[in-house]
Amino acid sequence: GVLNSTTKVVIAAMHRGLTMQQGIEEAQQMGIAEADASYDIDGWDSAAKTAALANVLMDAQVTPESVDRRGIRDLTPEAVRALAERRKTVCLVSRAWQTECGIELKVAPEELADTELLATLQGTSNLLLLHTDLMGTVGTVSISPGVEQTAYGVFSDVVDIARSI
Repeated sequence: GVLNSTTKVVIAAMHRGLTMQQGIEEAQQMGIAEADASYDIDGWDSAAKTAALANVLMDAQVTPESVDRRGIRDLTPEAVRALAERRKTVCLVSRAWQTECGIELKVAPEELADTELLATLQGTSNLLLLHTDLMGTVGTVSISPGVEQTAYGVFSDVVDIARSI
């Protein structure tokens, strides 16, 4: 899924020709990025969400450090615009899947065709896709979450963690 709004705003800004720093400032003005946005830019926020989802949905016993993580720090406006010329975009995508050896977790920028579902999200919206045995692929979308939803999400995560201790 695409689980981090800050990186979406930053990538959209770079698509418009702005720098990463200008994109971060835009996300900060919207109230969705911290003063130090490195937690988002380096993929730690997505890694934490990926680990939490894997623990709940896949009965994993993982931490954010377990996630093969690469953020968008090395992404450039030129690269984003070059992708756009080929009708592609880039998103910071979170993945978790079962293997014979256990659960694999990954957060990394991925090139996506503009028509792919993950690439069609607008603004700060996020999407979680779940591939199931019986129902196929199902998804949940958070449409343009703002500061309140982000704060509630953090609070909810803390409550869930406290309950599991």
